Order: sequence, then structure tokens, then C-alpha cells
Amino acid sequence: MLPGMVAKPRVAIVGAGNFGTALAFALHAAGYAIDSVVVRSRVGPLRKARTLAKRVGAHAAIDLSDVRAELIWICVPDSSIAYVARSLADQTTWKGKIAVHFSGALTSDELSVLRERGAAVASVHPLMTFVRGSRPALTGVSFALEGDAAALRVARRMVRDLGGHSYSIRKQDKAAYHAWATFASPLFTALLATTEQVATLAGVSRKATRQRMIPILQQTLANYAAFGAAGAFSGPIVRGDVDTVKRHLHVLRGVPAAREVYLGLARAVLQYLPVKNKSSLKRLLDSRQVYSRQV
Repeated sequence: MLPGMVAKPRVAIVGAGNFGTALAFALHAAGYAIDSVVVRSRVGPLRKARTLAKRVGAHAAIDLSDVRAELIWICVPDSSIAYVARSLADQTTWKGKIAVHFSGALTSDELSVLRERGAAVASVHPLMTFVRGSRPALTGVSFALEGDAAALRVARRMVRDLGGHSYSIRKQDKAAYHAWATFASPLFTALLATTEQVATLAGVSRKATRQRMIPILQQTLANYAAFGAAGAFSGPIVRGDVDTVKRHLHVLRGVPAAREVYLGLARAVLQYLPVKNKSSLKRLLDSRQVYSRQV
């Protein structure tokens, strides 16, 4: 904690997007006073900020001039963090305050202009997905923290109050960390979208595909949670069934992008998971045959 700061500092949320909204509700429920929701525009964003602010007992603002918060949490896209920090730098006195951003890929140095003005800064990223219309619980969520010691002490307390788990990450590891997070959710979602396209080859509509896939997806995640990747892996590749893989590659000519995904994931299987008949599968996947019209 910074000298004189209460255990639960007042918070200003800069940005009223998916994460800013979820964070405001979560902090409010955890007993934190949300002083304000700050946006840069008087048009649509300000209306959204007013709606959110009303629900968490805060006020909406377009700058920090009337903001009394001790902690400013910047919840804007990565490409805007440094710009927003510069625009906020002269709007209030930063000495004794804490400024954090939630980027998974960028370090606390994005807020260096606020650090120079006396703020303690940090990056605080939850390993969770935030989309419009969803407000995920933060209980049990891991938060990667990096930054100044004073800011980290407060951030760890906040994460604990939210029911999450915090751990330190090195600046040089953030890009790899965010790539991992991207595999865990956005690219996983892309895989599901690809799966829907493959289902059309079997004459299944997209709506029916989603409904029919949910049970197997849920069981796969349950298996992964209980047994890890190796224990959860099933299907023709783990059995070393070369002929079935050939049939898959043949029919997937109808969805070329999905075929490339299949090949990439199948090669990853041979690299990371135990399978039977690995040498024969590798020859098939590496053969020119997989690029020809006949498989």
C-alpha cells in the first residue's frame, strides 16, 4: 500500500468496454467504491459510461479533473494505452496514486508517463475472456501482475478480494504469456468456427452443429481438467489409424482452410502427445500426397 492509502482504495475505471464493465461490477460487489467511469467521448461512450456508473454507484466523466479515486484502472485496447496515459497525465495530480492497465501483452512501461509524474504503475491481466453480453465471474481466475512494488501490493489485495489468484510475470515473458492466452480462448473459438464449417460437409446446419457439439466439448474440457492433455486425447490419431486420417484429409478438400488447420493440429499431436503408429502418421502428414487431389 502507498502511505496513507486505505485498504480498499477508490477506483476510477477508464473505458466502459467489455472488461471495464465486468471489472466495475466485480469490484463493486467486492466492496470497492467505484468513484467514476471515465470515457473520452461525449457521444455514445458517455451514454454507456453513465449507464454503467449508475449501476455501480459512480459518476461518468470525460476526464480526471473531478475524479477522487486513488487507483485509476485503464481498460482500453492495447494500441490506445500509451496514448490514454499521455492524455490523462496532466488531468490530475499523480503523486500517491496508482495506475494500472489490463493488457496481457504490454508491460507497465506503457504507463511510464504517469510513473514520471509520481504514480506507482502496474499491468494486471486476468486469464479470462470478456465478450459483450457476458459478465464472467473472476473467482478462481489467475491474474498476471507486473510493475512497481507499491502498485503490486495493492493489486494483489484487489485480486484476492475478487476471489482470484495473482502471480508475478517478467516483462520479457508477457508476449509469450499473451500468445498462450490467445490459444486458450480466441484461437480455440476460431477452431470451433472452423469445426462448424466442417460440419456442413456432413450436411449439418451451423445452429445444429453448436447444439450437438456442446456435450462432447464439455466432456473434453472435463477430461482435460481431470486427466491433462494426454489423458483427454482420443480419436483416430491416438490410435494410429492412418486410413481414417487419409479419409479425413480427402473429404476436407471441400474446406481448404479447415484442412490446413487439421494438418497443423495433427502435426502438433505428433510433437506433444503420445500416439501409436507415429512414424506412419508422420509420413502421411509430411507427404506431398496430402497436397494432391487424391489421398
